[in-house]
Amino acid sequence: MSVPRPAAVIVLAAGEGTRMKSQTPKVLHEVCGRALLDHMLAAARALEPDRLLVVIGHARERVGDHLSATSPDALAVVQNEQRGTGHAVRTALEETGSIEGTVLVTYGDVPLLRTETLAALLARHAEDGNAVTVLTAEVPDPTGYGRIVRDEGGAVLEIVEQKDATPEQQAIKEMNSGIYAFDGLLLADAVKRVSTDNAQGEEYLTDVLSILRADGHRVGAHVAADHVEVEGVNDRVQLAFARKVLNQRVLERHMRAGVTVVDPASTWVDVQVELAPDVVIHPGTQLHGSTSVGEGAEIGPATTLTDTGVGAGAVVRNAVCDNARIGPEACVGPYAYLRPGTVLGHRSKAGTFVEMKNTQVGDRSKVPHLSYAGDATIGEDVNVGAAVVFVNYDGVEKNRSTIGDGAFLGCDSMIIAPVAVGDGAYTAAGSVIDKDVPPGAIGVARARQRNIEEWVLRRRAGTKSAAAAQRALDKRKQQESGA
Repeated sequence: MSVPRPAAVIVLAAGEGTRMKSQTPKVLHEVCGRALLDHMLAAARALEPDRLLVVIGHARERVGDHLSATSPDALAVVQNEQRGTGHAVRTALEETGSIEGTVLVTYGDVPLLRTETLAALLARHAEDGNAVTVLTAEVPDPTGYGRIVRDEGGAVLEIVEQKDATPEQQAIKEMNSGIYAFDGLLLADAVKRVSTDNAQGEEYLTDVLSILRADGHRVGAHVAADHVEVEGVNDRVQLAFARKVLNQRVLERHMRAGVTVVDPASTWVDVQVELAPDVVIHPGTQLHGSTSVGEGAEIGPATTLTDTGVGAGAVVRNAVCDNARIGPEACVGPYAYLRPGTVLGHRSKAGTFVEMKNTQVGDRSKVPHLSYAGDATIGEDVNVGAAVVFVNYDGVEKNRSTIGDGAFLGCDSMIIAPVAVGDGAYTAAGSVIDKDVPPGAIGVARARQRNIEEWVLRRRAGTKSAAAAQRALDKRKQQESGA
Protein backbone atom coordinates (compact mmCIF):
# COMPACT_ATOMS: atom_id res chain seq x y z
CA MET A 1 0.00 0.00 0.00
CA SER A 2 1.06 3.58 -0.48
CA VAL A 3 2.61 5.38 2.48
CA PRO A 4 0.33 8.08 3.89
CA ARG A 5 1.83 11.49 4.44
CA PRO A 6 2.05 12.29 8.14
CA ALA A 7 0.03 15.23 9.40
CA ALA A 8 3.05 16.24 11.47
CA VAL A 9 6.52 15.17 12.43
CA ILE A 10 7.68 16.25 15.89
CA VAL A 11 11.43 16.12 16.42
CA LEU A 12 12.52 16.26 20.05
CA ALA A 13 15.76 18.24 20.37
CA ALA A 14 15.57 20.00 23.72
CA GLY A 15 18.00 17.92 25.77
CA GLU A 16 21.33 19.15 27.05
CA GLY A 17 23.44 16.14 26.09
CA THR A 18 25.81 16.38 29.04
CA ARG A 19 27.72 13.24 28.05
CA MET A 20 29.05 15.05 24.96
CA LYS A 21 31.02 17.29 27.36
CA SER A 22 30.86 20.11 24.84
CA GLN A 23 29.99 23.80 24.56
CA THR A 24 28.22 22.88 21.31
CA PRO A 25 24.63 21.68 21.75
CA LYS A 26 24.49 17.96 21.09
CA VAL A 27 22.10 18.15 18.15
CA LEU A 28 24.41 20.63 16.37
CA HIS A 29 27.44 18.34 16.34
CA GLU A 30 28.25 17.51 12.74
CA VAL A 31 28.41 14.14 11.02
CA CYS A 32 29.34 13.95 7.33
CA GLY A 33 28.66 17.60 6.63
CA ARG A 34 25.35 17.96 8.49
CA ALA A 35 24.37 18.57 12.09
CA LEU A 36 22.79 15.58 13.83
CA LEU A 37 19.49 17.45 13.83
CA ASP A 38 19.71 18.18 10.10
CA HIS A 39 20.10 14.49 9.27
CA MET A 40 16.86 13.76 11.12
CA LEU A 41 15.09 16.68 9.49
CA ALA A 42 16.21 15.54 6.03
CA ALA A 43 14.81 12.07 6.66
CA ALA A 44 11.55 13.51 8.01
CA ARG A 45 11.20 16.11 5.27
CA ALA A 46 11.32 13.40 2.62
CA LEU A 47 8.03 12.07 4.05
CA GLU A 48 6.41 15.37 2.98
CA PRO A 49 4.65 16.04 6.31
CA ASP A 50 2.05 18.79 6.52
CA ARG A 51 3.89 20.17 9.54
CA LEU A 52 7.48 19.84 10.73
CA LEU A 53 8.01 20.78 14.37
CA VAL A 54 11.22 20.83 16.40
CA VAL A 55 11.07 21.05 20.20
CA ILE A 56 14.07 22.97 21.48
CA GLY A 57 15.14 23.89 25.02
CA HIS A 58 18.80 23.71 25.97
CA ALA A 59 20.84 26.37 24.12
CA ARG A 60 17.59 27.41 22.43
CA GLU A 61 19.12 30.52 20.88
CA ARG A 62 21.85 28.61 19.06
CA VAL A 63 19.60 25.77 18.00
CA GLY A 64 16.85 28.19 17.00
CA ASP A 65 19.24 30.31 14.93
CA HIS A 66 20.52 27.16 13.24
CA LEU A 67 16.98 26.10 12.35
CA SER A 68 16.18 29.55 10.98
CA ALA A 69 19.24 29.41 8.73
CA THR A 70 18.99 25.81 7.53
CA SER A 71 15.37 24.70 7.96
CA PRO A 72 12.96 27.62 7.56
CA ASP A 73 10.18 25.10 6.92
CA ALA A 74 10.45 23.79 10.50
CA LEU A 75 8.58 25.41 13.39
CA ALA A 76 10.69 25.71 16.52
CA VAL A 77 8.72 25.08 19.73
CA VAL A 78 10.43 26.09 22.97
CA GLN A 79 10.24 23.73 25.95
CA ASN A 80 11.18 26.16 28.71
CA GLU A 81 11.68 23.40 31.28
CA GLN A 82 12.91 19.99 30.19
CA ARG A 83 10.44 17.79 32.07
CA GLY A 84 10.50 14.65 29.96
CA THR A 85 9.59 13.43 26.50
CA GLY A 86 5.86 13.46 27.22
CA HIS A 87 6.06 17.07 28.36
CA ALA A 88 8.00 17.95 25.18
CA VAL A 89 5.28 16.49 22.95
CA ARG A 90 2.56 18.15 25.03
CA THR A 91 4.37 21.48 24.64
CA ALA A 92 4.43 21.04 20.85
CA LEU A 93 0.72 20.20 20.69
CA GLU A 94 -0.16 23.14 22.92
CA GLU A 95 1.63 25.33 20.38
CA THR A 96 -0.21 23.91 17.36
CA GLY A 97 -3.42 22.59 18.82
CA SER A 98 -4.71 19.06 18.25
CA ILE A 99 -3.56 17.54 14.97
CA GLU A 100 -5.86 15.27 13.04
CA GLY A 101 -4.01 12.50 11.25
CA THR A 102 -0.81 10.64 11.95
CA VAL A 103 1.79 12.34 14.14
CA LEU A 104 5.32 10.93 13.96
CA VAL A 105 7.55 11.56 16.99
CA THR A 106 11.30 11.14 16.68
CA TYR A 107 14.56 12.64 17.97
CA GLY A 108 17.26 15.04 16.85
CA ASP A 109 20.14 12.71 17.74
CA VAL A 110 19.44 9.69 15.51
CA PRO A 111 21.33 10.59 12.29
CA LEU A 112 21.33 7.04 10.92
CA LEU A 113 17.55 6.72 10.75
CA ARG A 114 16.46 6.39 7.12
CA THR A 115 13.38 7.82 5.47
CA GLU A 116 12.57 4.30 4.26
CA THR A 117 12.37 3.04 7.83
CA LEU A 118 10.08 5.88 8.89
CA ALA A 119 7.90 5.24 5.83
CA ALA A 120 7.66 1.57 6.76
CA LEU A 121 6.60 2.56 10.29
CA LEU A 122 3.86 4.82 8.88
CA ALA A 123 2.68 2.10 6.52
CA ARG A 124 2.42 -0.48 9.33
CA HIS A 125 0.60 2.08 11.51
CA ALA A 126 -2.00 2.72 8.80
CA GLU A 127 -2.36 -0.93 7.76
CA ASP A 128 -2.93 -2.20 11.31
CA GLY A 129 -5.18 0.71 12.32
CA ASN A 130 -3.20 1.29 15.51
CA ALA A 131 -3.64 4.15 17.94
CA VAL A 132 0.13 4.13 18.24
CA THR A 133 2.85 2.13 16.53
CA VAL A 134 6.29 2.00 18.11
CA LEU A 135 9.46 1.51 16.10
CA THR A 136 11.44 -1.34 17.61
CA ALA A 137 14.62 -3.22 16.82
CA GLU A 138 16.15 -6.60 17.55
CA VAL A 139 19.52 -5.98 19.20
CA PRO A 140 22.29 -8.46 20.03
CA ASP A 141 22.56 -7.09 23.58
CA PRO A 142 19.42 -5.34 24.87
CA THR A 143 20.96 -4.44 28.23
CA GLY A 144 19.81 -0.99 29.29
CA TYR A 145 16.94 -0.75 26.81
CA GLY A 146 13.22 -0.92 27.41
CA ARG A 147 11.86 -4.34 26.32
CA ILE A 148 8.85 -4.78 24.06
CA VAL A 149 6.35 -7.23 25.59
CA ARG A 150 3.77 -8.48 23.07
CA ASP A 151 0.63 -10.56 23.35
CA GLU A 152 0.00 -13.69 21.29
CA GLY A 153 -1.46 -11.62 18.45
CA GLY A 154 1.65 -9.47 18.20
CA ALA A 155 0.15 -6.36 19.76
CA VAL A 156 2.31 -4.51 22.26
CA LEU A 157 1.24 -5.15 25.84
CA GLU A 158 3.79 -2.90 27.50
CA ILE A 159 7.31 -1.52 27.43
CA VAL A 160 9.29 -2.69 30.45
CA GLU A 161 12.42 -0.87 31.50
CA GLN A 162 15.57 -2.86 32.33
CA LYS A 163 15.34 -2.28 36.08
CA ASP A 164 11.72 -3.42 36.20
CA ALA A 165 12.02 -6.46 33.91
CA THR A 166 11.67 -10.03 35.09
CA PRO A 167 14.35 -12.55 34.06
CA GLU A 168 12.06 -13.73 31.27
CA GLN A 169 11.50 -10.17 30.06
CA GLN A 170 15.22 -9.38 30.24
CA ALA A 171 15.78 -12.19 27.75
CA ILE A 172 13.66 -10.32 25.17
CA LYS A 173 15.87 -8.76 22.50
CA GLU A 174 13.29 -6.48 20.94
CA MET A 175 13.91 -2.96 22.27
CA ASN A 176 12.04 0.31 22.24
CA SER A 177 13.55 3.01 20.02
CA GLY A 178 11.37 5.76 21.49
CA ILE A 179 10.12 6.62 17.98
CA TYR A 180 6.36 6.46 17.45
CA ALA A 181 3.54 6.98 14.98
CA PHE A 182 0.42 8.22 16.79
CA ASP A 183 -3.16 8.97 15.94
CA GLY A 184 -2.93 12.72 16.44
CA LEU A 185 -6.25 13.27 18.21
CA LEU A 186 -5.76 10.33 20.58
CA LEU A 187 -2.23 11.54 21.32
CA ALA A 188 -3.44 15.05 22.18
CA ASP A 189 -5.87 13.61 24.72
CA ALA A 190 -3.61 10.96 26.24
CA VAL A 191 -0.52 13.14 26.64
CA LYS A 192 -2.46 15.42 28.97
CA ARG A 193 -3.01 12.45 31.31
CA VAL A 194 0.62 11.42 31.69
CA SER A 195 1.64 11.26 35.33
CA THR A 196 4.83 12.59 36.94
CA ASP A 197 4.71 9.87 39.60
CA ASN A 198 8.21 8.53 38.99
CA ALA A 199 11.70 8.92 40.40
CA GLN A 200 12.55 11.78 38.06
CA GLY A 201 9.25 13.59 38.39
CA GLU A 202 9.01 13.79 34.59
CA GLU A 203 6.33 13.12 31.98
CA TYR A 204 7.37 10.10 29.91
CA LEU A 205 6.00 9.56 26.41
CA THR A 206 6.09 5.80 26.95
CA ASP A 207 3.23 6.23 29.44
CA VAL A 208 0.99 7.33 26.57
CA LEU A 209 1.09 3.76 25.22
CA SER A 210 -0.29 2.26 28.44
CA ILE A 211 -2.94 5.01 28.61
CA LEU A 212 -4.10 4.28 25.09
CA ARG A 213 -4.14 0.53 25.70
CA ALA A 214 -6.15 1.04 28.89
CA ASP A 215 -8.62 3.06 26.82
CA GLY A 216 -9.09 0.01 24.60
CA HIS A 217 -6.98 1.11 21.66
CA ARG A 218 -4.53 -1.10 19.82
CA VAL A 219 -0.80 -0.53 20.36
CA GLY A 220 1.38 -2.03 17.62
CA ALA A 221 5.03 -2.17 16.64
CA HIS A 222 7.20 -2.21 13.56
CA VAL A 223 10.65 -3.81 13.70
CA ALA A 224 13.41 -1.85 11.98
CA ALA A 225 15.46 -3.89 9.51
CA ASP A 226 18.75 -2.71 11.06
CA HIS A 227 19.04 -1.90 14.76
CA VAL A 228 21.92 0.49 14.06
CA GLU A 229 19.46 2.96 12.54
CA VAL A 230 17.74 3.69 15.84
CA GLU A 231 20.86 4.13 17.92
CA GLY A 232 21.13 7.65 19.28
CA VAL A 233 24.25 9.73 19.77
CA ASN A 234 24.97 10.54 23.41
CA ASP A 235 28.75 10.86 23.57
CA ARG A 236 31.80 11.29 21.32
CA VAL A 237 32.27 7.54 20.91
CA GLN A 238 28.76 7.16 19.51
CA LEU A 239 29.31 10.27 17.39
CA ALA A 240 32.36 8.65 15.78
CA PHE A 241 30.43 5.41 15.23
CA ALA A 242 27.58 7.29 13.53
CA ARG A 243 30.06 9.10 11.30
CA LYS A 244 31.68 5.84 10.26
CA VAL A 245 28.37 4.16 9.42
CA LEU A 246 26.98 7.15 7.55
CA ASN A 247 30.22 7.65 5.63
CA GLN A 248 30.16 4.01 4.54
CA ARG A 249 26.60 4.47 3.28
CA VAL A 250 27.63 7.55 1.30
CA LEU A 251 30.63 5.79 -0.24
CA GLU A 252 28.60 2.72 -1.17
CA ARG A 253 26.01 4.92 -2.89
CA HIS A 254 28.72 6.59 -4.97
CA MET A 255 30.53 3.34 -5.76
CA ARG A 256 27.32 1.74 -7.02
CA ALA A 257 26.84 4.80 -9.22
CA GLY A 258 30.22 4.29 -10.92
CA VAL A 259 32.77 5.99 -8.66
CA THR A 260 36.02 4.21 -7.76
CA VAL A 261 36.97 4.58 -4.10
CA VAL A 262 40.37 2.93 -3.73
CA ASP A 263 40.32 2.74 0.07
CA PRO A 264 36.93 3.39 1.70
CA ALA A 265 38.48 3.10 5.17
CA SER A 266 40.53 6.29 4.66
CA THR A 267 38.06 8.23 2.50
CA TRP A 268 35.52 10.65 3.98
CA VAL A 269 32.75 12.20 1.88
CA ASP A 270 29.96 14.49 3.11
CA VAL A 271 26.36 13.66 2.24
CA GLN A 272 25.89 16.62 -0.12
CA VAL A 273 28.99 15.99 -2.23
CA GLU A 274 28.29 15.18 -5.89
CA LEU A 275 30.51 12.71 -7.76
CA ALA A 276 30.08 11.86 -11.45
CA PRO A 277 30.70 8.39 -12.92
CA ASP A 278 34.32 7.28 -13.42
CA VAL A 279 35.67 9.61 -10.75
CA VAL A 280 38.59 7.99 -8.91
CA ILE A 281 39.12 8.78 -5.23
CA HIS A 282 42.52 7.82 -3.82
CA PRO A 283 43.30 7.09 -0.13
CA GLY A 284 43.37 9.84 2.46
CA THR A 285 40.85 12.05 0.64
CA GLN A 286 38.20 14.20 2.33
CA LEU A 287 35.41 15.86 0.34
CA HIS A 288 33.31 18.35 2.26
CA GLY A 289 30.29 20.60 1.88
CA SER A 290 28.99 21.31 -1.61
CA THR A 291 32.02 19.88 -3.42
CA SER A 292 31.29 18.43 -6.85
CA VAL A 293 33.62 16.38 -9.05
CA GLY A 294 33.14 15.91 -12.78
CA GLU A 295 33.31 12.73 -14.80
CA GLY A 296 36.66 10.98 -14.97
CA ALA A 297 38.42 13.33 -12.55
CA GLU A 298 41.03 11.90 -10.20
CA ILE A 299 41.23 13.12 -6.59
CA GLY A 300 43.96 12.31 -4.07
CA PRO A 301 45.78 10.85 -2.39
CA ALA A 302 45.86 13.03 0.74
CA THR A 303 43.54 15.71 -0.64
CA THR A 304 40.92 17.83 1.10
CA LEU A 305 38.30 19.68 -0.94
CA THR A 306 35.72 21.95 0.68
CA ASP A 307 32.91 23.56 -1.33
CA THR A 308 35.05 23.11 -4.44
CA GLY A 309 34.06 22.30 -8.00
CA VAL A 310 36.31 20.02 -10.06
CA GLY A 311 35.83 19.71 -13.81
CA ALA A 312 35.78 16.52 -15.85
CA GLY A 313 39.14 14.86 -16.30
CA ALA A 314 40.95 17.09 -13.80
CA VAL A 315 43.65 15.68 -11.50
CA VAL A 316 44.05 16.97 -7.92
CA ARG A 317 46.79 15.39 -5.79
CA ASN A 318 48.00 16.12 -2.25
CA ALA A 319 46.13 19.42 -2.22
CA VAL A 320 43.89 21.52 -0.01
CA CYS A 321 41.19 23.48 -1.86
CA ASP A 322 38.57 25.70 -0.27
CA ASN A 323 35.82 27.37 -2.30
CA ALA A 324 37.80 26.97 -5.52
CA ARG A 325 36.80 26.09 -9.08
CA ILE A 326 39.07 23.72 -10.99
CA GLY A 327 38.44 23.51 -14.70
CA PRO A 328 38.22 20.45 -16.94
CA GLU A 329 41.51 18.57 -17.39
CA ALA A 330 43.29 20.98 -15.04
CA CYS A 331 46.11 19.73 -12.82
CA VAL A 332 46.55 20.67 -9.16
CA GLY A 333 49.40 19.64 -6.85
CA PRO A 334 51.07 17.92 -5.36
CA TYR A 335 51.15 20.11 -2.24
CA ALA A 336 49.06 22.97 -3.60
CA TYR A 337 46.72 25.24 -1.64
CA LEU A 338 43.80 26.85 -3.45
CA ARG A 339 41.97 29.39 -1.32
CA PRO A 340 38.54 30.98 -1.84
CA GLY A 341 37.96 32.73 -5.14
CA THR A 342 40.48 30.70 -7.11
CA VAL A 343 39.32 29.66 -10.59
CA LEU A 344 41.45 27.47 -12.85
CA GLY A 345 40.67 27.28 -16.56
CA HIS A 346 40.66 24.34 -18.94
CA ARG A 347 43.97 22.42 -18.89
CA SER A 348 45.55 24.93 -16.52
CA LYS A 349 47.94 24.02 -13.74
CA ALA A 350 48.63 24.92 -10.13
CA GLY A 351 51.64 22.81 -9.31
CA THR A 352 53.92 21.85 -6.45
CA PHE A 353 53.96 24.22 -3.47
CA VAL A 354 51.72 26.75 -5.21
CA GLU A 355 49.25 28.85 -3.25
CA MET A 356 46.47 30.85 -4.87
CA LYS A 357 43.82 33.18 -3.48
CA ASN A 358 41.09 35.05 -5.38
CA THR A 359 42.95 34.38 -8.61
CA GLN A 360 41.62 33.48 -12.03
CA VAL A 361 43.88 31.42 -14.27
CA GLY A 362 43.08 31.20 -17.97
CA ASP A 363 42.93 28.13 -20.15
CA ARG A 364 46.23 26.26 -20.59
CA SER A 365 48.11 28.63 -18.28
CA LYS A 366 50.62 27.13 -15.85
CA VAL A 367 51.86 28.05 -12.39
CA PRO A 368 54.05 24.98 -11.96
CA HIS A 369 55.90 25.40 -8.66
CA LEU A 370 56.92 27.44 -5.63
CA SER A 371 54.72 30.47 -6.37
CA TYR A 372 52.05 32.59 -4.73
CA ALA A 373 49.28 34.20 -6.75
CA GLY A 374 46.91 36.43 -4.80
CA ASP A 375 44.27 38.75 -6.29
CA ALA A 376 45.43 38.14 -9.84
CA THR A 377 43.89 37.68 -13.24
CA ILE A 378 46.10 35.49 -15.40
CA GLY A 379 45.20 35.16 -19.07
CA GLU A 380 45.39 32.18 -21.38
CA ASP A 381 48.60 30.33 -22.32
CA VAL A 382 50.65 32.08 -19.63
CA ASN A 383 53.77 30.52 -18.12
CA VAL A 384 54.58 31.56 -14.56
CA GLY A 385 58.15 30.62 -13.62
CA ALA A 386 59.26 29.18 -10.30
CA ALA A 387 59.15 31.37 -7.19
CA VAL A 388 57.02 34.11 -8.73
CA VAL A 389 55.12 36.11 -6.10
CA PHE A 390 52.15 38.36 -6.73
CA VAL A 391 52.69 40.98 -4.04
CA ASN A 392 49.06 41.96 -3.48
CA TYR A 393 49.01 43.54 0.00
CA ASP A 394 50.44 46.98 0.70
CA GLY A 395 49.75 46.83 4.43
CA VAL A 396 46.36 48.52 4.11
CA GLU A 397 44.59 47.19 1.02
CA LYS A 398 44.66 44.19 -1.28
CA ASN A 399 45.49 45.14 -4.88
CA ARG A 400 45.02 43.26 -8.12
CA SER A 401 47.40 42.41 -10.96
CA THR A 402 46.57 41.40 -14.52
CA ILE A 403 48.68 39.18 -16.76
CA GLY A 404 47.81 39.14 -20.47
CA ASP A 405 47.44 36.15 -22.76
CA GLY A 406 50.64 34.40 -23.80
CA ALA A 407 52.79 36.25 -21.24
CA PHE A 408 55.89 34.73 -19.66
CA LEU A 409 56.89 35.55 -16.07
CA GLY A 410 60.53 34.71 -15.42
CA CYS A 411 61.57 32.84 -12.29
CA ASP A 412 61.64 34.83 -9.05
CA SER A 413 59.72 37.78 -10.49
CA MET A 414 57.95 39.94 -7.92
CA ILE A 415 54.70 41.33 -9.36
CA ILE A 416 53.92 44.40 -7.23
CA ALA A 417 50.18 45.09 -7.47
CA PRO A 418 48.47 46.93 -8.94
CA VAL A 419 50.28 46.25 -12.19
CA ALA A 420 49.57 44.85 -15.65
CA VAL A 421 51.78 42.69 -17.85
CA GLY A 422 50.52 42.89 -21.42
CA ASP A 423 49.73 40.16 -23.92
CA GLY A 424 52.84 38.29 -25.02
CA ALA A 425 55.08 40.28 -22.63
CA TYR A 426 57.97 38.84 -20.61
CA THR A 427 59.51 39.62 -17.25
CA ALA A 428 63.18 38.84 -16.75
CA ALA A 429 64.10 36.38 -14.00
CA GLY A 430 64.69 38.07 -10.66
CA SER A 431 62.84 41.27 -11.62
CA VAL A 432 60.70 43.36 -9.31
CA ILE A 433 57.88 44.59 -11.55
CA ASP A 434 56.06 47.64 -10.18
CA LYS A 435 55.21 49.32 -13.50
CA ASP A 436 53.07 48.05 -16.36
CA VAL A 437 54.86 46.01 -19.03
CA PRO A 438 53.45 46.77 -22.53
CA PRO A 439 52.37 43.93 -24.83
CA GLY A 440 55.35 42.19 -26.39
CA ALA A 441 57.90 43.97 -24.17
CA ILE A 442 60.22 42.49 -21.53
CA GLY A 443 60.31 44.03 -18.10
CA VAL A 444 63.76 44.00 -16.51
CA ALA A 445 64.09 45.38 -12.99
CA ARG A 446 67.25 44.15 -11.30
CA ALA A 447 70.72 45.48 -10.41
CA ARG A 448 73.65 44.74 -12.73
CA GLN A 449 75.85 41.95 -11.34
CA ARG A 450 79.47 42.69 -10.32
CA ASN A 451 82.03 40.25 -8.88
CA ILE A 452 84.51 41.33 -6.18
CA GLU A 453 87.57 39.13 -6.53
CA GLU A 454 88.98 37.31 -3.45
CA TRP A 455 86.34 38.89 -1.16
CA VAL A 456 85.89 35.60 0.73
CA LEU A 457 89.59 35.27 1.45
CA ARG A 458 89.64 38.75 2.99
CA ARG A 459 86.30 38.84 4.78
CA ARG A 460 85.77 35.17 5.66
CA ALA A 461 89.30 34.02 6.46
CA GLY A 462 89.48 30.75 8.36
CA THR A 463 86.14 29.42 7.11
CA LYS A 464 85.52 26.33 5.02
CA SER A 465 84.48 28.62 2.18
CA ALA A 466 87.79 30.46 2.36
CA ALA A 467 89.71 27.17 2.36
CA ALA A 468 87.78 25.89 -0.68
CA ALA A 469 88.32 29.18 -2.49
CA GLN A 470 92.04 29.13 -1.76
CA ARG A 471 92.38 25.60 -3.13
CA ALA A 472 90.61 26.58 -6.30
CA LEU A 473 92.75 29.71 -6.74
CA ASP A 474 95.95 27.74 -6.13
CA LYS A 475 94.86 25.14 -8.67
CA ARG A 476 94.10 27.83 -11.23
CA LYS A 477 97.51 29.47 -10.68
CA GLN A 478 99.23 26.12 -11.14
CA GLN A 479 97.34 25.54 -14.37
CA GLU A 480 98.21 29.03 -15.60
CA SER A 481 101.93 28.65 -14.72
CA GLY A 482 102.07 25.23 -16.37
CA ALA A 483 100.54 26.65 -19.50
